[in-house]
Amino acid sequence: QLQLVESGGGLVQPGGSLRLSCAASGFTLEDYSIGWFRQAPGKEREGISCISSSDGSTYYANSVKGRFTISRDNAKNTVYLQMNSLKPEDTAIYFCNARAVSTYWGQGTQVTVSS
Repeated sequence: QLQLVESGGGLVQPGGSLRLSCAASGFTLEDYSIGWFRQAPGKEREGISCISSSDGSTYYANSVKGRFTISRDNAKNTVYLQMNSLKPEDTAIYFCNARAVSTYWGQGTQVTVSS
């Protein structure tokens, strides 16, 4: 009933772009702070971006700052992560989460950046 579903991942060349989507079912995303995380094989899960439910402020990890943009579309109950100037080191499974009193995680979507 309460779900987050990521989509939009795939294979892209270095320098390319992808837009990831995080769509909510069973709850209203605008009531939650939303985070994007990624995990590559053999590495710890890394928080890369978030957007606040209160004032809409955003955060970006230094590794993606200037290249990635997080945004909300409340009418579609969806949060996006626009990823530009992709690098091979961006290759990972990307997850979104929604946090209020409860926290929900999506299943992840694979992003592969390779020539």
